[in-house]
Amino acid sequence: MALLAVLAGLCALFAGQTTAHAHAPATAGAPEGERARAAVVVTYDASRSAEFADEVRQGAEVWNESVQNVQLQPVSAGQRADVTVIADNGWPRAIVSGLGRGTVYMGRIAVNQGYDEIRIAAHEFGHILGLPDRKPGPCSSLMSGSTGGVSCTNPYPNAQERAEVERNFGSQYEALRHQRFDRVFVDRP
Repeated sequence: MALLAVLAGLCALFAGQTTAHAHAPATAGAPEGERARAAVVVTYDASRSAEFADEVRQGAEVWNESVQNVQLQPVSAGQRADVTVIADNGWPRAIVSGLGRGTVYMGRIAVNQGYDEIRIAAHEFGHILGLPDRKPGPCSSLMSGSTGGVSCTNPYPNAQERAEVERNFGSQYEALRHQRFDRVFVDRP
């Protein structure tokens, strides 16, 4: 009988995680008032990111180290990802369909001009997490994108950017999670 209860509990758990955003175990340290629930898990599929797969993973890790209310995780086999990452020959860009949902393009034009691939990936994930471009801006601002300059290799969001993402996936999450954004961000100088 106990085995049946455990199996029923596992089925309920997995059924609850088939939504677009599953929840990871809670961790401490988010700004006070911004940590009401476990972290939202946004999954990404980098299978079409070609030569940028490692940089995409590192860009996701930058966000995972920087914020606590959301975590970017590779999608499990057979599951549909919230975010698709594609390598192409254009400019890097993000097409955001909603908070934590969309398509990231790792455009080779910027890479060929010398822009840092990890910064590009982290910047585009920033759009997926609800951040706009902040151009022109300094290298210390991840969302300054290409205006940080070719020599800029900083992939980390600044305090303002981190706080905004924590709010998006904290106190504002219920209000934002079902909204369609339909925004396109193209990152060229």
